Amino acid sequence: MSYGVRVSDVTYRRDRDGSWAARIYQPEGAGPFPALLDVHGGAWTRGSHTDNERLDRALASSGLVVAAIACRQAPAHAYPAQVADVNYATRWLKAHARDFNADARSLGGLGTSSGGHAVLLSAMRPRDPRYAVCPLPEAEGVTATVSYVIAAWPVIDPYARYLFARETGRAALVEASEAYFPTQEAMREGNPQLALERGEPVELPPTLIVQGTADDNVPLSVSERFVEAYRAAGGAVERELFSGMPHGFARNPGPESDRALEVMKAFVARQLAGTKAGV
Repeated sequence: MSYGVRVSDVTYRRDRDGSWAARIYQPEGAGPFPALLDVHGGAWTRGSHTDNERLDRALASSGLVVAAIACRQAPAHAYPAQVADVNYATRWLKAHARDFNADARSLGGLGTSSGGHAVLLSAMRPRDPRYAVCPLPEAEGVTATVSYVIAAWPVIDPYARYLFARETGRAALVEASEAYFPTQEAMREGNPQLALERGEPVELPPTLIVQGTADDNVPLSVSERFVEAYRAAGGAVERELFSGMPHGFARNPGPESDRALEVMKAFVARQLAGTKAGV
């Protein structure tokens, strides 16, 4: 079933750093609909919460309330700022789901590129006091847990990607990594892959990884290692590769982009199967 989509802009947080926007993609129907939080990429230093509009509209038309959020960016805001933004926004969306005809009981997370890093790290450490540092009075006791994660071409090992960028002469990626992470130790600490390898007691929501085989921004070996480590830790993870597709491919029209969206929709439907909030 396909729904019409109504788009609106709200402010999800105001603090001393400024006002932070969320664009809401809301299906036109009786609802309530399951909710999905979207976090854009941009190597932690650039990009906009409107960057994934094609993905967000398509997912909303399938029956999801999608909230795409703006985050603090480096160099003004170093790690763990963006992860804390995701943690706050997750709690905010749970607290305000009814405002958008959404059901927060099966809230999922979508992150692209560096947004995939922030979404996964928040999902794996939803109660970390560094990430839950921003108070939300209307959601006392609410945690940033999510029911599932979609990570599209994600930077799930920022240290490995940093080394790759240095070795291949990708100066812009090196500079962006150093702008967000104050030290290489921070790259290793705020790292979903290495958190698994260290045996940290993390949450392991079902996860889908989407990546093109021609991704020259994040090596395929990064997501391959993550799948192995996530499964070894007891988590359920799927990895769908798209032949010849570059980094960020699904944000642009095309047959493989359409297939990626269908893969995402099917994954969400499986996670929601049997719940009242199912698509």
